[in-house]
Amino acid sequence: MYSGSSDGESHEAAQRKIPPASSMMWVRNLRRFIGSGAGLGSEALMELETKRILLDIFKEKQQKSAEAGTIPSFYKKACKPEEGSISHRVQRLAKYRFLKKQSDLLLNADDLDAMWVCLRENCVIDDATGAEKMNYEDFCHIASVCTEQIGPKCRRFFSPSNFMKFEKDESGRIAILPFYLYVMRTVSLTQARIDMSELDEDSDGFLQPHEMEAYIRGLIPNLAQLRDMPAAFVQMYCRIAAHKFFFFCDPNRRGKACIKKVLLSNCLQELMELHQESEEEVTDTEQAENWFSLTSAQRICDMFLALDKDMNGTLSKHELREYAEGTLTEIFIERVFDEHVRRGKSSGGNSREMDFESFLDFVLALENKDTPEGLTYLFRCLDLQGRGFLTTADIHSLFRDVHQKWIEGGNYELCIEDVRDEIWDMVKPADELRITLADLLACKQGGTVASMLIDVRGFWAHDNRENLLQEEEEPEEEG
Repeated sequence: MYSGSSDGESHEAAQRKIPPASSMMWVRNLRRFIGSGAGLGSEALMELETKRILLDIFKEKQQKSAEAGTIPSFYKKACKPEEGSISHRVQRLAKYRFLKKQSDLLLNADDLDAMWVCLRENCVIDDATGAEKMNYEDFCHIASVCTEQIGPKCRRFFSPSNFMKFEKDESGRIAILPFYLYVMRTVSLTQARIDMSELDEDSDGFLQPHEMEAYIRGLIPNLAQLRDMPAAFVQMYCRIAAHKFFFFCDPNRRGKACIKKVLLSNCLQELMELHQESEEEVTDTEQAENWFSLTSAQRICDMFLALDKDMNGTLSKHELREYAEGTLTEIFIERVFDEHVRRGKSSGGNSREMDFESFLDFVLALENKDTPEGLTYLFRCLDLQGRGFLTTADIHSLFRDVHQKWIEGGNYELCIEDVRDEIWDMVKPADELRITLADLLACKQGGTVASMLIDVRGFWAHDNRENLLQEEEEPEEEG
């Protein structure tokens, strides 16, 4: 026992006598040698230098962060003033005064009539064409006369740059009618922008659906062809009319349309065509083709109600197949529901139903197949695999249903491969193996191609295009 205890104590004493590594001379010399970098290769030196630089950068950033306290904010969302607050009232008052000032600078109907009289009294008649024209001297003289009679607010239309915008004859004269129409259109668009800005509640330059509907509702009393609209139909009309603006001016479906884009769109021009007073000036065909006419709006409502057999306010795939007398293919109807109809709460999660808003998109796309917006809608349905392009297999699959309806209609037998080759010749895609949306837009026949692939009636119209063209020309010759 004694001897064992002595051995253990001697062993512990020996361990305590071993000095730490840091106190050994050879260790200190080795660390000093490595620290100087004298014994390292070029790669090790580079790594050591990189590590030192990164460490200095890290320490510098840490020091700056400690001094700054917090990371500065580069974007601060504008806080909307609370409804009824003083800042909200001041903002609305400033906006009202600004728009009122801009409105006061516009020419009214009497001013435009006075300008037209001045133009006609101070122009010259072209001997060759009988058109009323003016040269630059006449232009400046008319500007002075109009300023005296109307006021300085008309002066901006008589600038040299405006005169140079119009086509001139060999004598340097411009026709007064195009100039007057330019003034009228400028005044009309400016007034429309002021009216839309008044309805833009958050002043962000965009209109939401209810704001667009309010704008259209305010126009109805001033549009000759809409004055007799039944009061019960006004709300539905505004909903239908506003939807076209969003279909063309809100391609990303954000739920708001840019005011500038609305002003420059053909939709506003089409709506303003309803100013025509005389019913004789507008044929039934033109009324039906104008989306904003009362006839067109009623037609769309009647169409939806006729398709909605179970009267639940939405359309199923089976009900939509009856659209256009059932000439649309089943695969196209399926793809419409896949791409453009969201699964609603009322559908129970099993099937999709098309609501009225989606139906309006559907009708607008089919009636505007040649536009980029309409063709984009249809291309998503044609793109069976969602790859962004169509292959020969896709064309074959799409046209197979058209071919079946074609044969069921008692028409002659045709070869699907021949139709596929004809479509390729019509489009002339950049890549010979695939057709993209850009190819359909570039070939200017995208609407025709889409009709051939989704509607047997559209294919029939293409197949009989020469006979249809001849029938259209014959009445013109007789007249």
